[in-house]
Amino acid sequence: MRECAGEDEAVAAEGGDVGDVELEYLGYDSLALMEAASRVKREFGAELPDDALAEIRTLNQFVTAVNETLASAGTRPSH
Repeated sequence: MRECAGEDEAVAAEGGDVGDVELEYLGYDSLALMEAASRVKREFGAELPDDALAEIRTLNQFVTAVNETLASAGTRPSH
């Protein structure tokens, strides 16, 4: 997600679990979310529905949406 927002991967996250912190507060905008969804499509061949993207507010919600999309497509991450 950091790469999609234009940040260096080496940038350390603020202390603690940020999974439930709103993406906007973490500095991620809708373009970063769209880029992350695009990477999921490129790497796994599964497209996140636009309506699901519109509802995502946190990293945990994004991960859940990706997992649900991959499960419904019968795709599993190889990493």
